[in-house]
Amino acid sequence: MYRIICLVVGYAFGLIQSAYIYGRLHGVDIRTVGSGNAGSTNTLRAFGTKAGLTVLFFDALKTVAAIWVIRLTLGVKYPELVSVFMFYTALGVILGHNFPFYLGFKGGKGMAATLGLLIALSPWYYLVFTFSLFVILFLTLHYVSLGCMVAYIFFVIETFIYGNLGLLGKTLSKGQLAEIYILAVLMCLLAIFQHRKNVVRLLKGEESKTFLSKKGKEKYKAQKEALQAE
Repeated sequence: MYRIICLVVGYAFGLIQSAYIYGRLHGVDIRTVGSGNAGSTNTLRAFGTKAGLTVLFFDALKTVAAIWVIRLTLGVKYPELVSVFMFYTALGVILGHNFPFYLGFKGGKGMAATLGLLIALSPWYYLVFTFSLFVILFLTLHYVSLGCMVAYIFFVIETFIYGNLGLLGKTLSKGQLAEIYILAVLMCLLAIFQHRKNVVRLLKGEESKTFLSKKGKEKYKAQKEALQAE
């Protein structure tokens, strides 16, 4: 029952569609431009780096906020299950973000929402390593999708390692740890599923690159135009 509550609370927070709201404030439905995805990457491409980072911040924040609510309620009553509740809540946020009922179940891909889970779990042994891996891949290859999927797989590996080291809670039973592992794997599979079109484009060498700087964007645009002109 408590796990269902975590999912429901998480889903409710996930319905706060930062990209959609940002787009509407500028007279645009973010789902009708670019990739059609209501997330930070598409916002960045459509409105610029500042807009993309703003959406990233608020999408991560909603996961942190949802987990904070659960920790102050169910977590106080059942402190030994806080880690389990956090994963269920984060899954709820991701589902709400990816499949918002009031937008025809067409939302984002849940990566920024997952970032919120990393922050809530630990800014140190989770966020530093996983986010750093994403940043390195992004800055070298400029493929957001590839960086996200690789980072997610690493997140699952970390979860298994930290769980066995007792860093997710020393009083967790084997069954409760198994729950967390299953949830982490489900999140990863969902992320890959949401990026399925990106995977196809990556394999074909057709995936678009993303740059934060104006100079990088212009250089990439010029290269694409040169290739198309050949």
